[in-house]
Amino acid sequence: MSEIAGHSGLRGTATAVVHESYSFACMRCGHGWEQSYEIEHHTDADGQEFVLYVADGHVVPSPLSRPSCHNCDGHVVRIMRAGQVSSVRGAAERHHGAPQAGPVEASEAPAQDKEPHHWHLSDLLHPFQRKAS
Repeated sequence: MSEIAGHSGLRGTATAVVHESYSFACMRCGHGWEQSYEIEHHTDADGQEFVLYVADGHVVPSPLSRPSCHNCDGHVVRIMRAGQVSSVRGAAERHHGAPQAGPVEASEAPAQDKEPHHWHLSDLLHPFQRKAS
């Protein structure tokens, strides 16, 4: 099947819609993210099948053809099953002593100058590394 991006006029004519989610990790800068897609299957006037990838309501190129990093625009991106980035982020937060869910008392001086954590490739791959025996 071929992919045709940018044909939003065809959106209502899908013969089938499949929902897929992927995790991505940039091998250049280590940025990790997740994205869900609606994959719409269509048939053109000549009977040729094609698909449209829709993310956040917009027709986008296939994430499998040539993904690019949202952080550095690099094209060396690893594609993984859904949940990989969020599970690694959760493990990292538990490892770094993130507070448990529930009511939290506000401190007297809020730490607004603290920068958000930038995810590095090592953060994403840490759970997959083997420990030496």
